[in-house]
Amino acid sequence: MGLGPRSAHKARRQFSGAGRRGRAARGSGRPPPGRDGCPRLPAAARAEQAPEALPHLSPEALGYFRRALSALKVAPDAAEERELMARNILKEVEAQALALATNRTGSEMLQELLGFSPLKPLCRVWAALRPNLRFVACHRCGVHVLQSALLQLPRLLRRPAEAEEEEEEEEEGGPSQTLEELVLGLAAEVCDDFLFFCGDTHGSFVVRTLLQVLGGTLLESERGKPRGSQSSETQRTSARECKPTNFEVPKTFLNRLQDLSACFLKDIAVFITDKISSFCLQVALQVLHHKLPQHCAHLCDAVIDYLSSRNSSADGSPLLLFLRDQTSSRLLEQVLLVLEAERLQRLYKDHFQGQLCSLAEHPIANFPLQRLLDAITSPELLSLVFEELSPALEMVLAQGHPGVVVALVEACRRVGTHQAQVLQLLFEAFHCAEPPSRQAACVPLFAALLAYEVYYELMEEEGAVPAEHQVEMATARALREVTVLGSLLLQHLLYFSNPGLVLRSLSALTGPQLLTLAQSPAGSHVFDAILTSPSVTHKQRRRVLKTLKGQYVALACSRHGSRVLDAIWSGAALGARKEIAAELGEKNQELIQDPFGHHVARNVALTTFLKRREAWEQQQSTVAKRRRALNSILED
Repeated sequence: MGLGPRSAHKARRQFSGAGRRGRAARGSGRPPPGRDGCPRLPAAARAEQAPEALPHLSPEALGYFRRALSALKVAPDAAEERELMARNILKEVEAQALALATNRTGSEMLQELLGFSPLKPLCRVWAALRPNLRFVACHRCGVHVLQSALLQLPRLLRRPAEAEEEEEEEEEGGPSQTLEELVLGLAAEVCDDFLFFCGDTHGSFVVRTLLQVLGGTLLESERGKPRGSQSSETQRTSARECKPTNFEVPKTFLNRLQDLSACFLKDIAVFITDKISSFCLQVALQVLHHKLPQHCAHLCDAVIDYLSSRNSSADGSPLLLFLRDQTSSRLLEQVLLVLEAERLQRLYKDHFQGQLCSLAEHPIANFPLQRLLDAITSPELLSLVFEELSPALEMVLAQGHPGVVVALVEACRRVGTHQAQVLQLLFEAFHCAEPPSRQAACVPLFAALLAYEVYYELMEEEGAVPAEHQVEMATARALREVTVLGSLLLQHLLYFSNPGLVLRSLSALTGPQLLTLAQSPAGSHVFDAILTSPSVTHKQRRRVLKTLKGQYVALACSRHGSRVLDAIWSGAALGARKEIAAELGEKNQELIQDPFGHHVARNVALTTFLKRREAWEQQQSTVAKRRRALNSILED
């Protein structure tokens, strides 16, 4: 089938996780996105933006706001009392808004205060910052205050008009701008100097948040970015699964969003090549894809046309050069995810076809290739990609880019074609296709991303006939560490139309091995697929789970194992529940004293089971009837 030879020299048998999608992965050639390596506005230019005399926040004032915030957090839950406290505190904030926003501790407190703020007090604080908006937006602390203010819109825009009118009557002083006017004013100022804000390390955060608010779409990837160096590969299964939060916005917001979209088109070259500015265009593509698809298509066309017009690479389309570039490849990843199916297929034929294997082996270009695979929805395009990429699976794994293989398997699962073929290719890549007895070991191999010889530490000469699988050796060996990508691979395979071979391998695991899988942070999610996949029959599921008998107490006393046991309990019949409860009841005191076990004991109603068996059985029968009734309603 064109796969690499068995030689460890030519095709490494240990498929390490070095190719994780995270930009900080070792050997990926992509440093994690951060501020230290980003271009900054020159000091002289920043000085021009700063107020003549930056207000100083005294220790007394800082202490007052700290105490006020603490009191607000423990205030009674009654909305009126807490809102009154927030109004009074924010009234004091107005006079020192700039000093608070540009102080590290003050900025953090102000962000929390804005989360409690009613509509009008927030508008007044915003208005107090507006004369220095440009400076605040590009300040390392002030930018987060503006972001926090913008992110209050979903909450405040839901308030009825009557409540807003009451607030206007209650507020003292002259008329102030509405929240809509303040947002549009910020958008107008950003639009007037678009390149400056998008290119500034801190200002770009304001632009990205503003784009989401104008479009009424908060992106999960922007709201929940971790501060650590953990790779994005370990945090998500696919870029397609990041669901945005939508909320209603005035029509004027969408009009202003169109204006900002046009700003990208004026200087498209800058937004493709500049690292900081490129992030703004990536967010714009996601927001426009959900709210203004035609404008999203125009931006995608502009990006592709620009990149295609550059100097041709030695091996084909000029686009290939940019797929290997750190900055532009990130943008192309997002373009691939938002392209319509017809445009995606045309892009593949014009630029990708014939180059997939070289892209899969490249430390940077393999990421856009993964996004291409994530975006495929048509059997025709998947067939073209599969035919070209499938012969190189073992070599791609040996290069340390298992994310490409996982994305291909996920595409086969999603589209519903080439499933048996890709499973056979996986067997061959992990050296467990022949003899057939080795297929029973596929689950440990896939989970650890290790070839058969490496996993079992065998010394086989090149060209020698592969040895039969030794069951005694396999059962005596503890399960190796489960990788995130290995877990994802198993989950996708369990959702195939025929997961029989994978389930047979799972059934061959011993109780302790299955326990290790369930207690693993990554491996525990394999049980989610076993329990929820429509392709797994009740008989197959029971055959796998019965091996856990005798391991229930250890499961209950584990952080991740207890979650697996709860999921098993939820779908178990009355007879299976009796077995689980009886085994747990033997260690009742141990469970009660364990930080995870006592939750399981409560969920199982273990005390009732031990003292009042008939009442427990009646309770469980009632729960089972309710579950069946709910399932029948959902199926209808």
